[in-house]
Amino acid sequence: MAETLTATALTLKDIAREAGVSLATVDRVLHNRPGVRPDTVRRVKAAIERNAFQPHVAAAELARGRARRFAFVMPSGPNPFMQQIEAYLGEMSAWLTVRRLNVELVATDVFDPSVLAGTLETLSGDYDGVAVVALDHPGVRAAINDLVDAGTKVVTLVSDVPSSRRHHYVGIDNIAAGRTAGALVGRLAGQKSGKVAIVAGSQGLRDHAERIFGFNQVMASEFPGLSVLPVLEGRDEDDRSEQVLARLLGKHADIVGLYNVGAGTQGVAKALNDKALNDKALSDAGRNEVVFVGHDVTVLTRRLLLQGVMDAAISQNPGHEARAAVRVLLALARGEPILREQEKIRIDIVMRDNLP
Repeated sequence: MAETLTATALTLKDIAREAGVSLATVDRVLHNRPGVRPDTVRRVKAAIERNAFQPHVAAAELARGRARRFAFVMPSGPNPFMQQIEAYLGEMSAWLTVRRLNVELVATDVFDPSVLAGTLETLSGDYDGVAVVALDHPGVRAAINDLVDAGTKVVTLVSDVPSSRRHHYVGIDNIAAGRTAGALVGRLAGQKSGKVAIVAGSQGLRDHAERIFGFNQVMASEFPGLSVLPVLEGRDEDDRSEQVLARLLGKHADIVGLYNVGAGTQGVAKALNDKALNDKALSDAGRNEVVFVGHDVTVLTRRLLLQGVMDAAISQNPGHEARAAVRVLLALARGEPILREQEKIRIDIVMRDNLP
């Protein structure tokens, strides 16, 4: 029976000596490279497991001889939440450098399936891993599958394409998020009856479609006095969101609730405020009489919550999502297990009284 080494003295050379193989062979086994006999792989892994050995991260990455490249395919345009994710990726520079990782941001129109698919196609062969805010569309699905077939690790971020062969999804349970929004709108509306408006970026984005599905489930089953109007699409743009909502508010005087599924929040709030001022529909406390629930804590939503324009935000942590996406891609590239509980993104409810 092989002797167990002391944890403090462990090096790759120790593992190689105990397994009776060369240092190069241990390195090949650690990085799941071909060319090692199954019996040898078993011996090396047994030595690693007996000693609970974990190679020093920096040394292991330096031994590879080249840096890994990850691409983050993000929406073009001023989406505050996506900008937060990008900012957190920038803050990880020291962590990335130690691990010899290069993370590059690729901006594209994620609402146009042909543009998004074309962007993904240009990445093939150039990156070890790709994280993408994805549109659930056959063309995008095919582009993701092509990347996977070419050996690229693919993670969907915020919005999923579960029918693709992507390796992992990093984001919240969006059906649960939509159900949470529905419960908030229904309960905050109290005994009122009337109509509820929904503004989404695009129903082609799976996160938006799932949120709408969850929202409608709760509204239909728990709040029969509230009638949900057809979904408006604003492409997460302020001007377009303002225009489509203003038209809807002009047609329906009995709107008592509003769910903003994605971004475009400034435009949504402006349309709502203009309607309130025209109708003198502000309460004595200065709060808008229409219950308004949206997503994410940004500089804008924080201000709207404090002003009483917005009642609640369904929040997900952009820093956690940025870090989780990088960690998952790195684990996939190394052939290591993903710590699913660590990478699980929580849903938080933020109101004026508990703003972080």
